[in-house]
Amino acid sequence: MPDSPGHEVPRAVPSAPTAPAAPAAPAAPTAARGGAPTGSGLARRLLAARAAAPSYPEVGATRGARLPEGYTHLRRRVHLGHGPEVLARAGRFVLGWGCQLGTGFAVHPYAPAEPGATVLLRLRLPGIRRPRLVIPCRVVWTVDEPDRIGFAYGTLPGHPERGEEAFVVSMDAAGEVWFEVSAFARLAAWYARLGRPVAVLCQYLAIERYLTSVVEAAAGTEPGPVPEPRPTLSREPEPEPEPASDAKPEPQPGPQPGPEPGPEPESLPEPG
Repeated sequence: MPDSPGHEVPRAVPSAPTAPAAPAAPAAPTAARGGAPTGSGLARRLLAARAAAPSYPEVGATRGARLPEGYTHLRRRVHLGHGPEVLARAGRFVLGWGCQLGTGFAVHPYAPAEPGATVLLRLRLPGIRRPRLVIPCRVVWTVDEPDRIGFAYGTLPGHPERGEEAFVVSMDAAGEVWFEVSAFARLAAWYARLGRPVAVLCQYLAIERYLTSVVEAAAGTEPGPVPEPRPTLSREPEPEPEPASDAKPEPQPGPQPGPEPGPEPESLPEPG
């Protein structure tokens, strides 16, 4: 319809085309304690373990001499040596998760044992690149005294057992140093109960390896850099005997033996 006289209709001014908005950059994953991104499966399991309560009621019972009823009990002790230096060396090894690391476990996140710390023990199975067994644990107590060093951890949901295990280095009144593993536990996971003989054997082998690794650490023989070969003393070869010769030996200087004296001549009669 044409415009009415005396009335101007405003015309729309075309607007300039707007540039499309740039896509938002993906948010970087936040890091959980230990440096693992929260988006990873390992970090999610760690967060779940931190939020969980221990899977047994007798938390801290390994501090005392009497272990609770209803569990399988274990106590193993080995002699390490004599004196405060052995105690300190073995104690540092134990608090640094040396028993577990020496048995083939990886500790995530790694830090010396502290009360309340939650860790995942990861076991690499032979022939498999990625770890298949992840065991959640929590440190329930530690001790660092002039004659006693060690800690204990308890199981969390997802652990194949229920119970607690303690690792303590101690020095008696005579200065002798000992390492003791004490534990109370019962099988929890279905695969552990199903393969009970295998699970018990694996626990026995793990305990033996714990003891061996601490003995080596106390003696200062834990794996380290390969020493340079020492120089060996070389022996000079003995002279070979000279071959026999047909030549006659040269005469030596000095008086030579003369011919042997013969019989004296008979005397003739004098002429008359």
